[in-house]
Amino acid sequence: MPVAPACPIALTAYERERLKKMAYGHKTEHRIRQRAQVVLLAARGRSNARIAREMGLHRDTVRTWRGRFAAHRLPALSDRKRSGRPPRFTPLQTAQVKALACQLPPESGTPLARWSAPELAREVVARHIAPTISASTVRRWLKQDAVKPWQQQSWIFITDPAFRPKAERVLDLYARTWGGLPLGVDEYVISADEKTSVQARCRCHPTLAPGQARAMRVNHTYGRGGALAYLAAYDVHRAKVFGRCEPTTGIDPFMKLVAQVMSQEPYASAKRLFWVVDRNSVRPEAKP
Repeated sequence: MPVAPACPIALTAYERERLKKMAYGHKTEHRIRQRAQVVLLAARGRSNARIAREMGLHRDTVRTWRGRFAAHRLPALSDRKRSGRPPRFTPLQTAQVKALACQLPPESGTPLARWSAPELAREVVARHIAPTISASTVRRWLKQDAVKPWQQQSWIFITDPAFRPKAERVLDLYARTWGGLPLGVDEYVISADEKTSVQARCRCHPTLAPGQARAMRVNHTYGRGGALAYLAAYDVHRAKVFGRCEPTTGIDPFMKLVAQVMSQEPYASAKRLFWVVDRNSVRPEAKP
């Protein structure tokens, strides 16, 4: 039988430039590079048999990509869309799983504090939403809507009726404003707080430095030095921290922190110095 002649290929300047980038680009996929090289050789007038020999391909492969390019140009060098495996789950089942993940476990009688992907998969099967489902499928569906039931975040309602006026004064100070007027260059804002029950501990044996083929070695035993309270003052606008350790908290340790700050410049000669503290920092009695 007579062999059909090869499709003639004539390239525009844009197509030739694109094909060269596809054929010789370092990040181009191998199959795309081969197809671009086939088209470039065909544009030089070479036969399918010669292109097949030079590139180590079957003649039918060369004929296929040469014909596709001749019919549909550059877009034809990409893979055709495939139907793929039919979906195992319906959109309704996907929505039901996401809705279940947004419910608290006690609402369904499950003795859990938070959902995990494996527990959700078991609950889906138990509720007959789907006959079987894997934890990875559940995790992939939840990722689509950024649903993370295994995470938690603490929050609290504001119960103080005077919270807004109190917060406004503090926020104004942080924005260098007081009484509707901007603070001067010789006016400062200090925010102070405390951290109680800090364990003072030291290792019973020194840490060994790493060496060749040896990791750093840290001994797990330590000696207890008791509990301390750390008091800190932060200059809001100059980003400077003052701190001290005390055996306990209360008005006396707090006044030592105040004296520590006020004995230094520029605070000692400041026109005004605002301290932002909570009640626990300045109450007379000390914490146990």
